[in-house]
Amino acid sequence: MAATKHAQQIKQDSQEYLTTALLQLLETKDLAEITIAQVVRRAGVSRMAFYRNFETLADVLTAYFKPQIDARFNDIMTNTPQDQKIAALGQFFTDMTDTFNLAAKRGFEPIIQTVFNENMATFYKETINWKDISVAQQTYWVKFMSAGVYAIWREWLSNGQRESIETIHEILAKFQQSTLTALKE
Repeated sequence: MAATKHAQQIKQDSQEYLTTALLQLLETKDLAEITIAQVVRRAGVSRMAFYRNFETLADVLTAYFKPQIDARFNDIMTNTPQDQKIAALGQFFTDMTDTFNLAAKRGFEPIIQTVFNENMATFYKETINWKDISVAQQTYWVKFMSAGVYAIWREWLSNGQRESIETIHEILAKFQQSTLTALKE
């Protein structure tokens, strides 16, 4: 049992070292410029340690960001009153501004957006009244809205948050309501 715990600790340490090394490299380089060899050298682990834990550098970033984003969405879904969920989403984006900016600047934004979209699909499935909307319409509406919500928040953040958060909430609510209404007609 002790050997198993020790092996698990070594695996966890390797994952943390690799993640830290990659995040440090991303401070000055784009993801496309970074190699696994650079990451393992900086982490002080073997290439084999990398491949025991991950297949790609994108996997490292997903393993790092997904639990964080999932936890925030879970908190919004379980601990936020229905009428405050959009505001909580806005706070999530505000809190993640530095991460989103780094992701856009260093070429790993698709990883963040994929995790975000997965969470938005759950968010919408649990918060929208799907009466009179077919499964196909639900599927495409969720993809459409998730991409749109991400794009609006991303634009707002990259433009220095010139509009008030309330204005962004109103825009999102109008888009959501009008597109749902259109589907029901």
